[in-house]
Amino acid sequence: MNSSSSGKSPESFLTGKGFYIVLFLCAAVIGVSAWVMATGNEAMKKSESGSAVGGHRVETVIAPAAEGSDWIDETEIAPPDVRAETMAEPEAQEESAEETVSQKAPAVYVWPALGQVERGYSVSALKYDETLQDWRTHSGIDIACEEGASVVAARGGQVVSIVNDGLYGTVLTIDHGDGMRSVYANLAPETEVPEGAWVDAGVRVGTVGRSALCEIGQDAHLHFELRQSGASVDPAVYLPA
Repeated sequence: MNSSSSGKSPESFLTGKGFYIVLFLCAAVIGVSAWVMATGNEAMKKSESGSAVGGHRVETVIAPAAEGSDWIDETEIAPPDVRAETMAEPEAQEESAEETVSQKAPAVYVWPALGQVERGYSVSALKYDETLQDWRTHSGIDIACEEGASVVAARGGQVVSIVNDGLYGTVLTIDHGDGMRSVYANLAPETEVPEGAWVDAGVRVGTVGRSALCEIGQDAHLHFELRQSGASVDPAVYLPA
């Protein structure tokens, strides 16, 4: 018997139906491999999506076991290292200078002329006026002294005016800076200081004259007034006793 006629040779198998069977098996292997790879990638994506949401990493926190449970979490979850920033208290501003409470020294007055008070201050009771020979108020004091006697500033201040008044003659006024002004009337026309000059208490500002026509009937004297905020006050309250 001829062997070539009783069986098929390998070449004839590959050229026949066997070729298609091998081709089918190769395609099946490739398909299975592709399916396995796709399944693995999908599982990996799901695993990653479980730990990251929206691009932000999500920390997995294991909840503590309920009371009475035998489950013990041996993993110690350390609290985040949060440093409590304590607001620094503002440093107390150092005083540039020690705050001192000083009482203002009382103003010191001196007598503007040497002599006796011939006519006193009176605005609530009438006094007899020798020149006009009637009874009237008197807003200052008249200090009797010789004509030409020195007149000094009763308190330090600025000479704010020197005028020739129709009734009181040559009148010099000093502003003491706290609402108080002193007025010197019946002076000689020539004064010792000009307007605007600053003078200390006791500084000579003029001399006694006889220029006050409303008091010409009296002997030589200085007519002296004090005015607080424009209102006359009794000089005897401020002058030394």
